[in-house]
Amino acid sequence: MFIEQGHRGDLQLWKYLLIPVGFLGLMVINYITVIFSDQPVDVVMNQLIEQIGKNTVLVINLGILAFGLLFLLFWTKFVHPQSITSLTTARKTVDWKRIFTAFFIWGVFTSGMMLLDVFYLNPEDYVPNFDFNKFLILLPIAVFLIPLQTSFEEYLFRGYIMQGLGIWVKNRWLPLIVTSVLFGVMHIANPEVGKIGYVIMVYYIGTGFFLGIITLMDEGLELALGFHAANNLFGVLLVTYDWGALQADALFKNIKEPETAVLTEVLMPVFVIFPLLILLFSKFYKWNNWSEKLAGKVRSKEEFLALENENTSAV
Repeated sequence: MFIEQGHRGDLQLWKYLLIPVGFLGLMVINYITVIFSDQPVDVVMNQLIEQIGKNTVLVINLGILAFGLLFLLFWTKFVHPQSITSLTTARKTVDWKRIFTAFFIWGVFTSGMMLLDVFYLNPEDYVPNFDFNKFLILLPIAVFLIPLQTSFEEYLFRGYIMQGLGIWVKNRWLPLIVTSVLFGVMHIANPEVGKIGYVIMVYYIGTGFFLGIITLMDEGLELALGFHAANNLFGVLLVTYDWGALQADALFKNIKEPETAVLTEVLMPVFVIFPLLILLFSKFYKWNNWSEKLAGKVRSKEEFLALENENTSAV
């Protein structure tokens, strides 16, 4: 009953729409700016990096979304008002073990695959980039800010928008589709899109569907929070690209042409790795009622409270 947790807050239209509409408006403005810019996004970003440094640009990019997380949680807590726990999960408390489990599984897998590619599969595509002093600065920035950045995206799309939209349309499939597509579209102004092409949107939207599915099936954001944090954190620390959205003083630099990344970095994760990971989680957490959880009806507030009272009485 993750979506129904939104009934615990006051979902008046003006309260709910401000954040999604405001954020989507900023995305549109950003994309329009990119379209009409005289230079590609990666060129502009590299010029900015030359002026103020990689770490400063990274802090700015991550810090904006970290502030967004704080604002979103404040808005939820004091304006709706709704508890942060109910925005996070249908469980009585946030399951931190789930967060760390997903973080560990994906962190080990994605790090292993990156290092395998660096040292054995395609070593010609990489050059060493390790600088102890620079990495020592990067490490606390990444460890502190990246989980805040990824948590903002999870709380906004899989939490705030999914709960609010699900309650209004009274089903689960439409919020899953809408939040997944919006999550992908959010990345449309990234420099990766300009270098690889719009085919990379398959990866971004596919990742949105993956995160949405595990959120609905597990009745909470915990797995998505852990996965997303590990994905971005280990990516930033291990490998950097001159055309990436989050450039950093990582251990290695990838120097291959981005067009060659379509199969391994776009199609393989979406159509092979993510389905296998969903299967793994489903076995581990004993998921069932797939059609109901992914496409079923969302209960009204009265039905939700009545069912909750029944469960409380049964206990």
